[in-house]
Amino acid sequence: MSKKVLITATLQSHICQFHKPLMKMLKENGYEIYVAARDNLAEKNGLKMEYADKVYDIPFKRSPFHPGNLKAYKMLKKVLKENSFDVIHCNTPVGGILTRLAAKGQRKNGAKVFYTAHGFHFYDGAPKKNWIVYYPIEKLFSRYTDKLITITKEDFALAQARFKCKTCYIHGVGANSERYVPHTEQEKTEMRRKLGFRDDDKIIINVGELLPNKNQKTAVLAVRELVKRIPDVKLLIAGNGVEKDNLEKLISDYHLEKNVILLGYTMELPSYITASDVLISCSYREGLPMNILEAMMSGKPIVASNNRGHRELVKNEKNGYLVKADDYAEYASRLATILLHQNDFAAASLKMAEPFKDYNVVNELKLIYEVD
Repeated sequence: MSKKVLITATLQSHICQFHKPLMKMLKENGYEIYVAARDNLAEKNGLKMEYADKVYDIPFKRSPFHPGNLKAYKMLKKVLKENSFDVIHCNTPVGGILTRLAAKGQRKNGAKVFYTAHGFHFYDGAPKKNWIVYYPIEKLFSRYTDKLITITKEDFALAQARFKCKTCYIHGVGANSERYVPHTEQEKTEMRRKLGFRDDDKIIINVGELLPNKNQKTAVLAVRELVKRIPDVKLLIAGNGVEKDNLEKLISDYHLEKNVILLGYTMELPSYITASDVLISCSYREGLPMNILEAMMSGKPIVASNNRGHRELVKNEKNGYLVKADDYAEYASRLATILLHQNDFAAASLKMAEPFKDYNVVNELKLIYEVD
């Protein structure tokens, strides 16, 4: 008889984007895979759920205090009542809280509850309110967790010291080693021509939802400074979200329409990364950012804000630079250094990305699931 696993998260796109290696491994080892999350795939231009035997559309809200989560909780309880799962694997703060609360009965009946922390909201340097609000919640719910899976060393050390559950560390969720690979200069040039860019354009890429936390405005301001030194610079921003109108206005206000291009959500991200020279990320907070890993696996240098998740992947002056999140002048300076001078950052990125590739992470997940 096959084993059954329920994978939950606030959004279905999260599961599609970050848990494909896990789901593939479970399917290959005979698991029936059920998914419970809010269906937002229509917003993601072709993103599809793979490997799932059954998918439940549960209307989770991102804020743990949103009244709509009561309905989501009741729907999730019904799913759990109608099924008997061997493993219940939850993700994201809201998905993690509501799932562990709803799964208390199944856990008493032998189900194992796993929670992957993709980056605690409380961390060294986090706002005090994050510690006041989120830390007590996670500490309480660790009591209802059989295995807490962390993807940064800082989170692992914190959880191991403070929480009452078994804590595991893995190298992220498994970056796609087939889609993100290094290319020759000739291949890079050919891709630029295919995408409509000039051979001598200096191309910077930024990837992520257009949200206040992702802080794409600083990338735009950095380019405003950079065009004074490199007129043919291009910033490609891949993603959609609530900040789109604000970014469009900022681009227009500074007459940067020829230099900053909003790509929207694209399934052609590997092509744009191949065509680029460097990746920029200005986020205030990150867990373990997949976009940086994918760029590193493609042999790209990184200029990123100095936060917990970025520090896990970017080592100053080895594979790029870490700067203050809002310091657009420093971003411009570091980007200019990379774009105008020779360095060995690309080789360092390739080497440093190796442990985070999907096939290595899958082996770590097999140990957690106790799969041979």
